[in-house]
Amino acid sequence: MKIPFFEELDSAQTILLAGAGGGFDVFCGLPLYSWLRNAGKTAHLANLSFADLGFCDAENPAPSLFRVTSRTNGSREYFPEIHLAAFLDKQFGDTPVYAIERTGAKPILGAYQWLANALKPDTLLLVDAGTDSLMRGDEAGLGTPQEDAASLFAANAVTGPQQKFLVSVGFGVDYFHGVCHAQFLENVALLSKTGGYLGAWSLSREMPEFDLYEQALAFVSARMPGKPSIVNTSIVAAINGGFGDQHPTKRTEGSELFLNPLMALHWAFDLTQVARRNLYLDQIGHTNSYGELSLAIEKFRATLPRTRPWKEIPC
Repeated sequence: MKIPFFEELDSAQTILLAGAGGGFDVFCGLPLYSWLRNAGKTAHLANLSFADLGFCDAENPAPSLFRVTSRTNGSREYFPEIHLAAFLDKQFGDTPVYAIERTGAKPILGAYQWLANALKPDTLLLVDAGTDSLMRGDEAGLGTPQEDAASLFAANAVTGPQQKFLVSVGFGVDYFHGVCHAQFLENVALLSKTGGYLGAWSLSREMPEFDLYEQALAFVSARMPGKPSIVNTSIVAAINGGFGDQHPTKRTEGSELFLNPLMALHWAFDLTQVARRNLYLDQIGHTNSYGELSLAIEKFRATLPRTRPWKEIPC
């Protein structure tokens, strides 16, 4: 009953685990990070960051890339990577988190290539907090595609790692950003036809990997009380039994949420196949700034004669 994703991970020895969508995405990779380390493998963490990295004193080994540690000085109001590094130091010893600036796709690829050259991972594991990384471009809504698309482009184009995977966590949470989850499921079905879907598994509250994830989120949230993660707090609340229109953070009050047990699912994919199905990835590779990246996606959407109509999941 072992899913293909874990069978393919058996041969991995050094893994770069990177948050795709910015902000707290790397936190959704913590259960895997814990499991990989306990399995005796070497794992490194990176994250596309929403922090103002230009005002921190972290080592800057490459353009748009910063090696953040618990000793880094920077904005304490919003800098989850600093607080995560501090939490992980207590669990595993010195644990840097590589923060990548929110820019265009080209500098992000440069950051990934430096990480691949320096850390020499045989496996790259991109983690998306949400499901919008599976949107290929013609869906009714793309959610917040800029960060996910730039990370997917960079992870696909970087050279070095022999294996590349995408893991999506938090089914249902992107309804908040206009993603049609019936179309997510349709995209998974199409990837299944070509072997690009590698199976799914669920976190439960009894797992030690979930315990580390929940503790890390609580640790960081306590140090950034005004900026909790909507996605991660929703996932943790759902795993703990939350259901329906509940709001674990005040940031979502006034909107409608649907906490549900499916938020605990981790969906695994062959990253190369996901990138190959994306309709606009080749149109963002030249972008150097976040503005250029956003404009390139808008231009692509404007060329579509139509988008796939919204579908409800029958129930």
